Amino acid sequence: MKLKFFRNFLVSVGFLGYFPYASGTITSVAIAVVYYFFFDFLSPQHQVLFLPNFLLFSSILILTLIFVPIIKSAEKDWGRDSKKIVIDEVLGYLVAVLFMPHSLLVAIYAFITFRIFDIAKPPIIDEVQLLPHGWGVILDDLLAGLYANITLQMINLFFPRFF
Repeated sequence: MKLKFFRNFLVSVGFLGYFPYASGTITSVAIAVVYYFFFDFLSPQHQVLFLPNFLLFSSILILTLIFVPIIKSAEKDWGRDSKKIVIDEVLGYLVAVLFMPHSLLVAIYAFITFRIFDIAKPPIIDEVQLLPHGWGVILDDLLAGLYANITLQMINLFFPRFF
C-alpha cells in the first residue's frame, strides 16, 4: 500500500494530478515556476560547454525510462492516460526549455507553446500517444516539448529581442 502511495505521489507530481480541472495545465504552471526560480544554472553565464543543459537532457532521458513502467502500473489502477498522471507534463516542459536562455519570458513562452502543442496534438504527437505500456503517455508530451523548443529556437534565432 505504501508503494502505491509513493507511485501515485510521483506520477501525479505531488498529487497535482488530482486537481479536478486542467491538472496538466496546473502542473505545467508549477514546473514553469520551478524552472524560473530554481533552474538559474541554465543561464548562459553558468554554462560551460552547455554542460548543465546536457545534464538536464540526460536527466530527462533517464527519468523517461524510469517513469514508463511506473506510468504503466498507474494506468492499471486509473485507466489509460489518466488525467492524474502529470509527470509527463514536467518532462515535456523541460524539453521545451532545453538550450534556451534562462529568463522569465522563456518560462512563459515555453509554457504557452508547450501547452498549445500538447493540447492540439499535431501530426506524429497524435499517433505517438496511442503507444502502449506508458510510452504513449510520456512520448506525446516529450514531442510536444520538442515542437515547442523548435518553435522557440526559431523565434530566438530570427527575433532574439523577443526574449
